[in-house]
Amino acid sequence: MISAGEPRRLGVPAAEARLRFEAEQRETGAGPGRRLLVVDGEPAFELSFWCGTCPFLFRRLDTARQTLSLQSVQETLTGTLAGPDDGGVTEAFGALLPEGEYLPLLLRVEPRLVAPGQEGDYFSGEQVTTWGVDQFWGLPEYPHTPYYRTFETAVDASAHLYEFVVPMVPPTWNTRERVEAYAELMGRATVPTAVAVSTLDVCEPAAGQPTDHHRHWGLTHFLLDGHHKLQAAATTGRPVQLLSLLALGEGLAEPADCARVPALRARLRSARATGN
Repeated sequence: MISAGEPRRLGVPAAEARLRFEAEQRETGAGPGRRLLVVDGEPAFELSFWCGTCPFLFRRLDTARQTLSLQSVQETLTGTLAGPDDGGVTEAFGALLPEGEYLPLLLRVEPRLVAPGQEGDYFSGEQVTTWGVDQFWGLPEYPHTPYYRTFETAVDASAHLYEFVVPMVPPTWNTRERVEAYAELMGRATVPTAVAVSTLDVCEPAAGQPTDHHRHWGLTHFLLDGHHKLQAAATTGRPVQLLSLLALGEGLAEPADCARVPALRARLRSARATGN
């Protein structure tokens, strides 16, 4: 299930935003360095490198210690939203973000918790199939965090969409009693709502490098509110609603690619067949 709003202007001046996207400047001045997601002035995640030919990436940094819950909308988020504009939630969380264009998406997901290097890990699975291991380390990319896989589907014959929900802090930081309370709530057929700011990165290996030349569309939802809900849903195998604010100017994707996300997300889930 998906409900999409219209792109809209949200946010506050970047200097006032609790969350913002930044590009480090190299000391030599030779182009931008790392792309970062910054929370409360501290780098929280390293993102896919700006060139677009490097592997897709989200990597938690040791200064990622904050969630961005808003007490004013907690009662609303305990239940199911009727649409992206329901209950003023989009506007409330928009005030935490840097001013820009955002596409609100209301999704229903059934999250599966994945640990790096273990079964179902994108970075040691699908990504290695296309890019191989890191040439310096001889290892797959390592995100430094457990994360949730929620959806994937074919974009076309040469591209595949992979969707991730990334907690700001690891599930081991969650309070067990709150996770159990949400699991009990979900057992009564309630579908609570989490909130995320999202990016779309379209990454394609450089010509001539891999044998599996394929574009990876990485739709990444960085969880602002709902850490306990996602863990409860993953533990019980039940759905949770996700209000995604897709930042249209912050990912490695063209506007036309972002415009395709609602239709792609409405397709049936399908894994990519690699022939391996």
